[in-house]
Amino acid sequence: MSTEHTPCSFTDTQMHRLAELGQHMSDIPHTFADEHERNCSFQNVEHAAIAQNRENLRTSVCTTREPALCRLQRSLAARLHSEGFAEVVTPTIITASQLDKMSVTKDKPLRKQVFWVDSTHCLRPMLAPGLYVVSRKMMGSLSLPLRTFEIGSCFRKESEGSTHLQEFTMVDLVEWGTPVEERDDRLREFMAMITDEVGLPDWRGADDESVVYGHGIDTVDEKGLELASSSMGPHPLDAAWGIDCTWVGIGFGLERLLQSREHTDNIHRFARSTTYYDGASLNIK
Repeated sequence: MSTEHTPCSFTDTQMHRLAELGQHMSDIPHTFADEHERNCSFQNVEHAAIAQNRENLRTSVCTTREPALCRLQRSLAARLHSEGFAEVVTPTIITASQLDKMSVTKDKPLRKQVFWVDSTHCLRPMLAPGLYVVSRKMMGSLSLPLRTFEIGSCFRKESEGSTHLQEFTMVDLVEWGTPVEERDDRLREFMAMITDEVGLPDWRGADDESVVYGHGIDTVDEKGLELASSSMGPHPLDAAWGIDCTWVGIGFGLERLLQSREHTDNIHRFARSTTYYDGASLNIK
């Protein structure tokens, strides 16, 4: 008497587990003759992935001793210092009035993504407010061009998926006093500088419309993943901050840069986390 088999695929729970362990689903069979074959395959793949994660964790803790996110922050800061950028460190908590100055007013969708500390203070959804304030004050004592940058956490109420985080790390760099005719070229120079430091040779610039700055040039990787957005001035927002010079600026998401470089579908492996260390899953008992 023959037994009828029903073809099946990994369950959602199994798929989530394999993704957590950093498995590329394209490398794994997707259809099985029956549940028994599927479950056996899952156990074999999970076992191998756990062993690989354990080895990666051992190397990171005993040899590298810091996550890729920390290494990238140090590397980018050193590169920007060498290129004449002054590093600034501004508050993580900003005021509602600063959001208004960025045109993130109560009627804008981005306002709904803000994490509020109280009725007048929030966690910054971007680094630009701090850079605006500090740079304007520096301009009172220093001549242009002036180059500044900041690396730090930003916060938005995102639907966390494979490319979005609620807490993410940005590097924002600005050159104040860029000649008007050189702005596009300078932006592309800065894009090339950052992607070179990260180790991403395959990138391109793509025109885009920002919800805050309007027209700009995005940096996207070979698969079309957005790595950075840019802006330039004079800009209508400048007057609210007391800025009256030409400029160019660009902001990169560091976790996105690592996700692209490591060719993974899971951005959480490179984020601030209690689940991963340097890309290795900690759920490997």
